[in-house]
Amino acid sequence: MKNKVAILYICTGNYVIFWENFYKSFSRHFLPGYQKKYFVFTESNDASLQTANDVRVIYQKKLGWPYDTLYRFRMFYSIDEQLKDFDYIFFFNANMICLQDIDDRILPNEQERLVVVKHPGFFDKDRSLFTYETNPQSLAYIPDDKGEYYFMGGFNGGIGKYYRELIKTLKENIDYDLQTNKLIAIWHDESHLNRYMLDRSPKILSPAYGYPEGVELPFEQKIIILDKNRFGGHNAMRGIEKNRPFIGKIKKILHFFKI
Repeated sequence: MKNKVAILYICTGNYVIFWENFYKSFSRHFLPGYQKKYFVFTESNDASLQTANDVRVIYQKKLGWPYDTLYRFRMFYSIDEQLKDFDYIFFFNANMICLQDIDDRILPNEQERLVVVKHPGFFDKDRSLFTYETNPQSLAYIPDDKGEYYFMGGFNGGIGKYYRELIKTLKENIDYDLQTNKLIAIWHDESHLNRYMLDRSPKILSPAYGYPEGVELPFEQKIIILDKNRFGGHNAMRGIEKNRPFIGKIKKILHFFKI
């Protein structure tokens, strides 16, 4: 029997333009042969979301910056019952494209339990340059003498039951920081993810699995992160500015990558 894999994906607001080609590339290349189900959090009625039986759309209104990212684990926790039947669960940022086959060698064993990716901006940097949360009042706080790696927030996952524990814990920690401590960690959910991994030994993937478009790194490109500046910039994507991106740009980039 094929292992069941849940893929969590958020595309509220302008980010829906990335969905069609994310789905196309990951369906083809990510864990080929596995039974995959996509859980898409969006308020969009875009036709591309209604074309496949392996896609389940969960209504999610746009919350505005930074809550669209800060509350991602709250979104995931809202479908906890639906995730119980999956052997593995993964989250990916909206603007990612899978460029080549990624097989089950990325899956964690029972000792590792979870999967994280070294941040492409910090994989070769000294610990002193890591942008961990430094406020001791935050549940994401990491002391100066702790931490060996800095992980990106845009790709993580693991064995189903353990990733569901991560979702619940990070949702609760983020809520506590905001409601009780009246603060938001420096890099939102990513800060809390790094703190969570401090006490664990996950499978660690290289920046090849989170390779920024237009950057030269000493890794093979396996999963690329599209440059948001090519689609109006971060503020436009977040809805802070009115400069909307165009789907035609996505299609041109897909053609370039031959997906």
